[in-house]
Amino acid sequence: MPLSHDHIRTTVETYLARHPHEREQLGGLLDALERPTDIASRSTFTGHVTCGAIVVDPLGRVLHVLHLASGKVLAPGGHAEPEDESLTAAALRELHEETGIPPQAVAPWPGYEAVPFDIDTHDIDAHPGKGEPGHQHFDLRFLFRLHTATEAPVVLQEEEVGGIEWRPVDRVTSPSLRDKLLKLTPETEPERANASALIYNDRGEYLLHLRDYFPGRIWEPGMWSLLGGGREPQDATLEHTVRRELAEEAGLDIADLTPFGTEYASDDAGATVPIAVYAGRWNGDPRQLLLTEGVMLAWFAPDDLHRLRIADTTCDLVRRHAAGRAVGTAPQSELSPHDERSPTSPHGTVLNVIGVHLYLERPDGTVLLGLRHPDSVFAPSTWHVLAGHCEQESAITCLIREAQEEAGLHIEQQDVELVHVVHHLDQAGDRPRMGLFFRAHAWRGEPELREPDKCTQWTFWDPAALPDDLVPYTRVAIEGIRAGRLYSETGWA
Repeated sequence: MPLSHDHIRTTVETYLARHPHEREQLGGLLDALERPTDIASRSTFTGHVTCGAIVVDPLGRVLHVLHLASGKVLAPGGHAEPEDESLTAAALRELHEETGIPPQAVAPWPGYEAVPFDIDTHDIDAHPGKGEPGHQHFDLRFLFRLHTATEAPVVLQEEEVGGIEWRPVDRVTSPSLRDKLLKLTPETEPERANASALIYNDRGEYLLHLRDYFPGRIWEPGMWSLLGGGREPQDATLEHTVRRELAEEAGLDIADLTPFGTEYASDDAGATVPIAVYAGRWNGDPRQLLLTEGVMLAWFAPDDLHRLRIADTTCDLVRRHAAGRAVGTAPQSELSPHDERSPTSPHGTVLNVIGVHLYLERPDGTVLLGLRHPDSVFAPSTWHVLAGHCEQESAITCLIREAQEEAGLHIEQQDVELVHVVHHLDQAGDRPRMGLFFRAHAWRGEPELREPDKCTQWTFWDPAALPDDLVPYTRVAIEGIRAGRLYSETGWA
């Protein structure tokens, strides 16, 4: 039988008891609960309930799916069905249908067994072809933890889902959900986890770290291993963990680190510890690094690993990555639009990162810039145009998505024009980047702070009086646009 009003109302009121400040913004949902219509039915176009599954893996990453109908990357979820016995059951059914992950592969997050972790209300556009007017979705999102030892099979619902992606918390698409996940207390975080860096150069060699020989005090004493370490309370994501460890252990900063895989190891107590492995390219001299832990750093070719005292798992990891680069593939258990791994190019060719940028100019000639958050990995406390990396999508689709996600701006494809391309290199050894700057001739909405952890304010600036602390290649591009140039290069000399 359909989910009852009483069940839904009780669930919502329990949620509001924890989040009383959200009562006003959930007024539409509360009003709908007072009407005699079936709020759980998808045919109730005065607004109806949907259920989402927020799944966190042992590394603290959050499951997202690429919805084909909207082209958006969102958490799994959908409409309730008459056979659903509860709102939680509806969320688990949608998770299974969309990704193939069975309910037994996850467990409710402690303290959230029957209470939504987040409730979001959003407008749905009309679909005249389906006879559906515009309406609202009241999305109740339930929090689950993926079991550590579970290798959940991924079987996508091909007619609706184009792929899955495990995103770190700071890249969760929903602002309200992201804020709540970032505030989870250490006592309720997933199991402890480590992160390691698989660093390679253009010669096909890998950077290995010879550990100190302190048996009982450090992991794998006296062995060659990857740089990395355990997550600490201040690390918002495991990428932050690996970047912190690289800086602390060797003073090393790798511009582009991309997820390569997840390994599992056992500590001295026999507990299983997941290790997130991030791959990054660097062509420097390890002898120039300031090593604070271990004995030394050195480059090794995969064929020379048999001569080293090295764990079989590390050796296998390096060889798998090397094999992937050699044949143009890499281990991939999921479709990840942000994953910059792709078929390896011929020897000597370096793959470039593609970024899209919004040049938004008001009739008075002022241009939109955002001030990046002080904790941002890239260009902290620096002004920049609205921008993002291309995912599994076209550049213009990416631009439209980023404008909506970051600033709440609605842009139509026909109103977009490419006005500048800048090919830039931030510093020697970094991956080259191609920045595409698009002008929007029309848009709807005013800039909003949709991702306050990335951007702290939006301001329209006079392009003749740009701020001093502006991303250098952005300044080059704006100057090029004003001069009518289509192309610029920076950082190559």
